[in-house]
Amino acid sequence: MKATNNSTSKDIDLYISGFPAETQQVLEQVRAAIRKAAPDASEIINYGIPTFFLNGNLVHFAGYKNHIGFYPTPSAIETFKKELSVYEGAKGSVQFPLDKPMPFSLISKITRFRVKQNTDKAAAKTNKKTNKESFLSGLGAPARRALENNGISTLKKLASFSEAEILALHGMGPSSIPKLLSALKDAGLSFKEKRNSQK
Repeated sequence: MKATNNSTSKDIDLYISGFPAETQQVLEQVRAAIRKAAPDASEIINYGIPTFFLNGNLVHFAGYKNHIGFYPTPSAIETFKKELSVYEGAKGSVQFPLDKPMPFSLISKITRFRVKQNTDKAAAKTNKKTNKESFLSGLGAPARRALENNGISTLKKLASFSEAEILALHGMGPSSIPKLLSALKDAGLSFKEKRNSQK
């Protein structure tokens, strides 16, 4: 998701400055707790409130008259529901009252959980992409170009061709076929069966 108006941490400074001094102090402490738990995250304004962003939205926080709103996603609320049960909240948010001690260590703990979630998700996406393309990287340049030039960049696409059709591609040699067969087998796929045409 994109940040609002290419917002930066300066916009968060501006956001916080709009609150009474006591609330400003608490908002800055919440911000510092999140920053410590997610040092690599960037600070932006998203959905009109301060947001920490790392491989997607990490957590949001916001100031209100009587509480600080913290928005760490429904999965984090569910994971920490026992610790959060003493606070008002909803599916993806929790309210920390301004007249009670702010649970900074819990905020940090939840933020670290979200960092791991987003980092793991990003790594899984990268691995999926790498695995999808790895069968091409094991081929010689002419064979790889032969497949890419014909739009064959995934194993699923490769499986829509027969072995004979692949061998007929310019630049494709017979030595590449065992590697392709192995990659297809690992993915539970195979070349399309060649059907003898009577026409």
